[in-house]
Amino acid sequence: MESTEDEIIKRMQVRASLALLLERIRLEAVDGPVREQFEDDLKALTEAEQDPKELKSAKRHLLFGRIEEQVQLPFPPAPVAAEADEPAAKDSITRQYVKKASEAIYKELVRRKIAVEKRRPDGRGSEDIREITCEVGVAPRPHGSALFTRGQTQIMTLLTLGTAKEGQRIDDLSLETDRRYMHHYNFPPYSVGETGFMRGPKRRDIGHGALAQRALEPMIPSAEEFPYTIRLVSETLESNGSSSMGSVCGSTLALMDAGVPIKSPVSGIAMGLVKEGDDYTILTDIQGAEDHLGDMDFKVAGTREGITALQMDIKITGVTQEILRNALEQAKRAREFILDKMLEAIPEPRKELAGHAPRISSVKIDPEKIGMVIGKGGETIRSLEADYDVQIDIEEDGNVLIYATEGDKAEAAITAITQLTKSPEVGDEYTGKVVKTTQFGAFVELTKGTDGLLHVSNVGPGRVGHIEDVMTRGDVVDVIVQEVDKDRGRIGLKLVAKHENGGKVQPEELIERAKNAPPRPPEEERPRGGRDRGRGGRGRDRERR
Repeated sequence: MESTEDEIIKRMQVRASLALLLERIRLEAVDGPVREQFEDDLKALTEAEQDPKELKSAKRHLLFGRIEEQVQLPFPPAPVAAEADEPAAKDSITRQYVKKASEAIYKELVRRKIAVEKRRPDGRGSEDIREITCEVGVAPRPHGSALFTRGQTQIMTLLTLGTAKEGQRIDDLSLETDRRYMHHYNFPPYSVGETGFMRGPKRRDIGHGALAQRALEPMIPSAEEFPYTIRLVSETLESNGSSSMGSVCGSTLALMDAGVPIKSPVSGIAMGLVKEGDDYTILTDIQGAEDHLGDMDFKVAGTREGITALQMDIKITGVTQEILRNALEQAKRAREFILDKMLEAIPEPRKELAGHAPRISSVKIDPEKIGMVIGKGGETIRSLEADYDVQIDIEEDGNVLIYATEGDKAEAAITAITQLTKSPEVGDEYTGKVVKTTQFGAFVELTKGTDGLLHVSNVGPGRVGHIEDVMTRGDVVDVIVQEVDKDRGRIGLKLVAKHENGGKVQPEELIERAKNAPPRPPEEERPRGGRDRGRGGRGRDRERR
């Protein structure tokens, strides 16, 4: 940042010269209805030695009170309004200007106490952080949840895990992309003691959510390490300063509560600045009044190793390198303090996911066989999902993800997919269904789209006449691959001798069927048909000519 200062100055000089060239005149802001005499007259009424006890009390409540006291307290304080109603005061103070003049005096008072006297409105030191409490697992149903409280700012963050294809699809002017990590921020009116309509997210809500999302995004594990879609929702329950940084802290806790293996925990803090002449004070953990009356709102989020997100709102023309350096160093100390508090609640991500979170298993298949798993019109993949109560995602590189709430169902689905896509090899055993019978044997479906021939001679130890005598279409049999002719695409099968196999046709049963089958006719009596196979003889064709 320091190394770019000279270049920035050059660019600013170019802009200034262009402005002069175009004869653009900078307009100075005018106070409007608030005139200096009104402020001077009101100051005379509120001097410390002339202030009644009630006025001091009202100021104290305004400056040091909690949110509810600030909401209920009228502005200006009642004693000031009462003084303005006096006949003598009416001669020099117009009633309509009292409020604006009071606000100006209030701002001057607070800024002077912070910058010169080093006293903050709530009595804290410049680096003091309000009381922090952290809780995890506060909601029973989400896959992760946390409650982060800092002073009068409270954030509840809820986390949900989804499958890979449940990510957010971004369709804008650039290329279409999918987002697997999302953070949404809500700021309802009741969080600041107000009422209002609960409509869609406002610009502020979108911006705060994006800032918190960027602060955590570098710490989210890759899709290969953690193949889930992650959605975080930060609900602002109470707000008095830096709810966006509270969302960063709450989101970190919720991620760890859900068992997401983040690379490192992230904390955030909002820094402020009050500058009066050469005097300035950098404030840690600013609250609402300090944000409103101060010169800077500097949000810093990061880990112990570094910063992941920055955002600065500034009301003065700029800050020096010294101020910026001090602000970052002060923010680092604050972030580490908050991080220690967070790790007291949960020192590391949980080893296992929540009981009702989807479990993900994966299996690698040949990319050329993806179509076999999907099937015609998606028939096969839908059947697998229904049979095993799972959800299946297939990536282009052949990586198949199986989402299930029970591990046994996922394993069963993996076995089915493996068998479906595996090329049969000699010695492999299959349980298949007879799909067709012929004179020379039966065709058995090994996997979807792959059949093998069980020759009549390989049915049993004894001689079998007709295959229909021992098995029919629909029978389920255990077979072993005896030969594979890859050039001709043929697979030869042999029946496997097994016992007690759940109602499947067994060799012993087939032999018994063969014994009871009608005798096979002698070889010379078997109908063979001529070489023409019913296509007409040559002689007959010649006679027709």
